[in-house]
Amino acid sequence: MGKKHHSMESWDTKTMFHCSIIMFFLCGVATLTFYRNNSNQEFGATSSNVKITLTTTDAITNPNIDTDTNSNAQVFDHQIRLKIAPLSLTDTCDLFSGKWVHDNQSHYPLYNEDECPYLHGWRGFDPRLVQKGQRPYRPHLRYPALDWSSGRFRGESMGWPSGQLMARGRCPFDGKAIVERLRGIRLLFVGDSVNRNQWNSMMCMLHSSIPGKKRVSMGALNGTLYSFRASDYNISIDYYWAPMLVESNGDDPSNHRHDHRTIRLKSIEKHAKHWVDADILVFNTYLWWRLPLIKLLKSNGSLLGRPNQMYYEVDNIRAYKMVLQTWSRWVRTHIDHSKTKMFFMGLTATHSRATDWGGNKNEGCYGEIEPVMDDQFWESGTDQKMLRILESLLNKLQSKGVNVKLINITQLTQCRKDAHPSVHRKLWRPLTEDQKRNPQRASDCTHWCLPGVPDIWNELLLAYIFPA
Repeated sequence: MGKKHHSMESWDTKTMFHCSIIMFFLCGVATLTFYRNNSNQEFGATSSNVKITLTTTDAITNPNIDTDTNSNAQVFDHQIRLKIAPLSLTDTCDLFSGKWVHDNQSHYPLYNEDECPYLHGWRGFDPRLVQKGQRPYRPHLRYPALDWSSGRFRGESMGWPSGQLMARGRCPFDGKAIVERLRGIRLLFVGDSVNRNQWNSMMCMLHSSIPGKKRVSMGALNGTLYSFRASDYNISIDYYWAPMLVESNGDDPSNHRHDHRTIRLKSIEKHAKHWVDADILVFNTYLWWRLPLIKLLKSNGSLLGRPNQMYYEVDNIRAYKMVLQTWSRWVRTHIDHSKTKMFFMGLTATHSRATDWGGNKNEGCYGEIEPVMDDQFWESGTDQKMLRILESLLNKLQSKGVNVKLINITQLTQCRKDAHPSVHRKLWRPLTEDQKRNPQRASDCTHWCLPGVPDIWNELLLAYIFPA
């Protein structure tokens, strides 16, 4: 009996051993299957940072995966080689924090103002005020080598070495390369006249790099649409006048000088229906919100202050936030976020108070020929509350899966009191005798000379449009 019992015990031990091997094998197969089924999904979720190359005997059709089919190499299904994609400039550096520096190897200006036919009054001088044979006054070009030194590497917060990224340390602006990447694309600027200023800059930057037929048309859609077309490349670079984004009493591009601001708060579709087919949208709105009170129209009456108009007034900060909320709802529901890139330009400085930088009372940017070299300088006209509202709203949009990148040029513009056209801009109406006697009061300290600061804005914008 004892012998029989020993034999039985031996048999149970062998059975348990074989069963353990089988179970181990089945678990291994299940684990391998799970890994293979989920590996593509896991790596695909991080494809913006990691490039994956799979070497297999089967054809791979996933567009996010590079396939190496070298027939001379021995290959196995489980072989995976990871290639870390190089981080772009926009991934590694905060381009919006920095200071203005002298760069002896500067490539500025990016174009000659006499060779750009699209300036429309943004030159640093009015040709009508320059006598024949006299050299025009160009205060903004006094420092042609003044360049924006973009700020600290984002890696500093992770304990990586600190450093400053010099703007000329990156490749010089390559207009031809940009033009090639813009083939078949409609780039649309939407907003107030500072965005039109930037639109003019973009055309001048690319003009000499686009061969073939080019044309600019103005006046479409009751004067609100300005269009640049390069037919050989099927490129459209457009600007749409909507200074407050929603309907307002400033919607007439040539007749909007009012002592008040009236808006139809939730009415954006009248303008926005003309934006939906753009491949790249660049928004801004700021200048028109600086009056302390904004009128919100309650009725269907005229926006131009005619009889029986019913409205209520709110402070400008609250109204600004309410309109951005209207705009954000439209962006979420009307734009295909997988196809259209969207950007929002930050606030820009208005150097109308010379006391901000130690100048005289009741003076502004007139006669200023040097920038403020204190990179901590902040002029009093920039409302930081509005900037925080804009940043907060864009963060909320991103949390809902809608990415609108803020091109935060606010600090960049603070020190450049020397870069405005002042009275040298070609105005729609000639200066009066009183304005000529008092140029400080007639100076344009809001817009920017070209070539000049807006060219830097566009370089930063293009770095985010084409980060590679």
